[in-house]
Amino acid sequence: LNKHKCKMDKIATRPNKTEQKALRQYLRNNKTAPEAVFWQVVKGRQVDGLKFRRQYGFGPYILDFYCPEIRLCIELDGEVHKSASADEYDRIRTQYLNTNDITVIRFDNEVVYRNIEGIILQIRKHKEKWDELKQDRINNTNTKGKNGNQCDGSDHPYLLLP
Repeated sequence: LNKHKCKMDKIATRPNKTEQKALRQYLRNNKTAPEAVFWQVVKGRQVDGLKFRRQYGFGPYILDFYCPEIRLCIELDGEVHKSASADEYDRIRTQYLNTNDITVIRFDNEVVYRNIEGIILQIRKHKEKWDELKQDRINNTNTKGKNGNQCDGSDHPYLLLP
């Protein structure tokens, strides 16, 4: 994130919390088989140059996979998610993330094995929508920085939120 002196710099971010570090590391080191398969497909910017992070902390939650460039969370759901209490927890969690401009796409673990191409297609569709929105926001932004220079927002990913 380039540091421009304009009002867009004041937008808060929610980085990985230090109190979650041990749990995030544990989850990364003890990934499920579907998570391992999915990670092999998306790591190293293999999907359209997008950088994904595993077990990324955002607010009180840890996201299975997160791409900050397009504000996308991918959740892979196993058996633990197939209960009424888990459904409610996931609903509240998704609502929190959506409120913070993160799109959540959930897939059952089995989809990773049966249709990984379909998951990649969904990521690409989200990226296309994000790119269109980003361009619209850049075209409609007219903000002056403190030093009087034009600030178009292109270096401010949080300006480009849906």
